Formats: sequence, C-alpha cells, structure tokens
Amino acid sequence: MGRRALTRQDATGAYPRGVEILLWLVPPVLVTAAAMCWVGWVGREGRGEVDRDVAARRLARALQHERPGRYAAPTPERDRSTGVAVRPSRRAS
Repeated sequence: MGRRALTRQDATGAYPRGVEILLWLVPPVLVTAAAMCWVGWVGREGRGEVDRDVAARRLARALQHERPGRYAAPTPERDRSTGVAVRPSRRAS
C-alpha cells in the first residue's frame, strides 16, 4: 500500500502545475542584456586610434620624474608590550 501511494504521488509530481518560480528573473535578465548591448554600442564611438607621438611624450615625461624609493624608511623597533602597566618612577625631592 505504501508503494502505491508513492508511485501515485510521483506520477502526478510534487507540483500539480509547472514550476513558475523563476519567471520573475526573465525581465531583469532582459533589461541587463539590453543595457550591456547599449553600453557596448555607445562606448565604441569614443574609441579611436592612439596617437603614438602623444603617447611617447607622456611616457617619457612619466619616466623622467624622480620617484621616491619603493619602500619607506624602516621605523625604529619598539619594545614589545608585556601587558603590565608600569608607572614612571618619581623623583625624590
């Protein structure tokens, strides 16, 4: 008897109607795809050929700048804290 109930349930399926839970994703996906196409179409207009003379001048100017060293000067190493608070000693008057 248990087998019949399981096969009958499997035959009808867990959902009597088709699963429509993901249909809400269709409009955002379409809008995103359209926006990507539009941005690609509009963005291509500004792309032109690079002027090699201007690029070479910019590169030469950037390479001539004096740049600081790659690493900063090392900071003096401090004593590691022991976690014990020590008050400074008082002078005897």
